[in-house]
Amino acid sequence: MASFGRFWAGAVDLAWGPPLVVLLIGAGLYFTVVSRFLPFRALRHSWDILRGKYDHERDPGEITHFQALSSALSATIGMGNISGVAIAISLGGPGAVFWMWVAGAVGMATKFFTCTLAVMFRKKDENGIDQGGPMYFLEVGLGKAFKPLAVMFSIFGMIGCLAMFQSNQLASLLDAHWGINPWITGILSMIFVGVVIVGGVVRVGQVTSRIVPAMVVIYFVAALLVIVSSHQDIPALFASIFTHAFGSQAVAGGAAGVAFKQVVVTGVKRAAFSNEAGIGTAPMAHGAAKTTEPVREGLVAMIGPFFDTHIVCTLTALVILSAGGTAVGGDGVVMTVNAFQQALGGVGKTVLILVITLFSVSTMISYSYYSLKCSRYLFGSRFGHYYIYVYLASILVAALWSQDTVVNMLDTAFAMMAFPTLVGALLLSPKVMAALRDYYRRMGI
Repeated sequence: MASFGRFWAGAVDLAWGPPLVVLLIGAGLYFTVVSRFLPFRALRHSWDILRGKYDHERDPGEITHFQALSSALSATIGMGNISGVAIAISLGGPGAVFWMWVAGAVGMATKFFTCTLAVMFRKKDENGIDQGGPMYFLEVGLGKAFKPLAVMFSIFGMIGCLAMFQSNQLASLLDAHWGINPWITGILSMIFVGVVIVGGVVRVGQVTSRIVPAMVVIYFVAALLVIVSSHQDIPALFASIFTHAFGSQAVAGGAAGVAFKQVVVTGVKRAAFSNEAGIGTAPMAHGAAKTTEPVREGLVAMIGPFFDTHIVCTLTALVILSAGGTAVGGDGVVMTVNAFQQALGGVGKTVLILVITLFSVSTMISYSYYSLKCSRYLFGSRFGHYYIYVYLASILVAALWSQDTVVNMLDTAFAMMAFPTLVGALLLSPKVMAALRDYYRRMGI
């Protein structure tokens, strides 16, 4: 097991080098500029779409705009926002939060382009159901010559979309605070998730559209209570985020120069794991939306990174930083819970553990759809469906592994998913812009 962990530690260092960070941020900046800052201009219209103003029952697809966003958010708003932020701060300091914001801001445009493409280039499966995602817009949009990239995305998607991080962190938390054996957490999670995902993406959309709003509201209230209780420290906390991102300790040469690289890479990596902009998972959910307007689904999808990174991750960061060094301890999720417990006492700990359980389970449910979609693309619906047993088994296995091994394994797979996703989106971006101009002309926007 030690050699297995060392392999993934080496793999993640290679995968998350400067080239990938530049690709993620550079592509996001390009999408933002070429769309003339669309994510910041179209939020009102996006809200109208999300609340069902333009829904039509006969549109192709399997789930509504709201269910598609809920499915995507149930995967993105979860452990990445809670333990992922804690890991970012512990590895990169407060400055990593700033680079999470940067990645989230440009990630809004990236989400728009990739999720528009997911609907624009859908392909019917053996059952006649329209399927969308990076593997499909690579193959259908760019042609058979790019199918190797679609295969590459799907292979690593089968690994990266396993719910191992959620299971691992939930098991660690329940063991640390309630003394529940990780075996029990793994088995119960595996059974519950298995029961839900048997119903397919429609069941997933129905369940997550109910769980996500409730868990977000509860988490918001708890986090705001902590922040209000230490409101006098908030200006200093924001200052520390900026000074550690650009201060002399971050930009000087020598060892400090390496520290600056660590801050940037850690922030971008954890943002990508949290909001998944550019990774390619969300397009698989949004590609199932009931709509004949690809641009419309892209406009809904771009809300995700803003909500995920600039609101939820920021709340978590302020809670952790306000607790200071006394909050640090154990795995990422334990570090976050300790911060809530320090501010709100036993009630805060209990509420947060319940919220984290909902976060974890909802993400496990959504990720099953992503994993199976990759498997079915590679092996067809008939044989690809059997990957569900690997997925469920991974929930149990990950509950018993170390945090570092699980994080390194999934981060490596995410990096390998990002490359084909962004290459395809960049090459197809002119088609998205043409569709956007046509949509705005027809809608009178």
